[in-house]
Amino acid sequence: MAELPVIFQDKDKVYYADTCERLKQAAKQNEIYLRAWSRGSYPGERLPRKSLTEVRSIGIWDAAHNQSWGLDLHCNEGIELTYLARGKAAFEVDGRTWILRKGHVTITRPWQFHRVGNPNVTASRLYWLILDVNVRRPNQSWRWPEWLICSQDDLNQLTRLLRHNEQPVWPADGEITRCFAKLADLLEHRQPNESETKLKLYINELIIAVMEMLQRKQIPLDAHLSTSQRAVEMFLTALSEHVDHDWNLNGMADQCGLSRSQFSTYCKQITNMTPIEYLTHCRLEVAAKLLQEHPEMSITEVAFACGFNSSQYFATIFQFRNGCSPSDFRSQYTYPEAI
Repeated sequence: MAELPVIFQDKDKVYYADTCERLKQAAKQNEIYLRAWSRGSYPGERLPRKSLTEVRSIGIWDAAHNQSWGLDLHCNEGIELTYLARGKAAFEVDGRTWILRKGHVTITRPWQFHRVGNPNVTASRLYWLILDVNVRRPNQSWRWPEWLICSQDDLNQLTRLLRHNEQPVWPADGEITRCFAKLADLLEHRQPNESETKLKLYINELIIAVMEMLQRKQIPLDAHLSTSQRAVEMFLTALSEHVDHDWNLNGMADQCGLSRSQFSTYCKQITNMTPIEYLTHCRLEVAAKLLQEHPEMSITEVAFACGFNSSQYFATIFQFRNGCSPSDFRSQYTYPEAI
């Protein structure tokens, strides 16, 4: 069976994690200054394999002028903190765009699609930290690194603050600014294999500073953002991008970490359809768009692209849903060439 096109990441696999290929290429061509310590596919020098393993990437970029490239929308393995030290930059999260200015800090969770650039990166100096807290879905329990010195009560409160609000951009205070500056100085002047103690200390200081900033803001919290229902809502929202997969009820439920019955109940509450009915609805919506916008595709090609196993079944169910055949539907959007 083909590997599922996972919409939320599983514990041992990362699907939508950023590979930063455009950033790597820009740095290779000396279009941008890059200094980073990382693991996996992230750019930079390799962090020691057995120390601070939750640190996925920490780095700096410095674009002295506007760039001709930008990052793709992506997710990360962990929670990502970025800080804009100089310049300005467009920052998109979940379809909404902010303009970052000097002193802004961003906080994104592992399942949030985001990118810097709209579409291209502007002149800016940006710092980042990606810290894995062992979650890939909103309804999973966070597990912070054991080397963080915060008390369990503080970590519980920080988790609530980060899980239960949708605000990704904040004006950083002086302490957060100092923490990022110390991390940047460490990156600039030391090597990863000799920096474990200071890196651990500075990340602890940053985490505490972020917690204290959020506490002072007295932000309204929404517990719904970390529920199983929220996980199902996010899955269903993204399902239209993956209609070509051979989904079944088990596969859809697994993506949300739920049993078949739990997933079915939430799906019915959210859409007033069973999971299979909603999947069919998404496939027919995508099919209608393909028929309208891609006249070069045959009816059979459209059917298979939308996850239907046969063109005959597709034609039958399309007729039932739309009151006309796929060919007749397409003819409504096919206009003769001007003479």
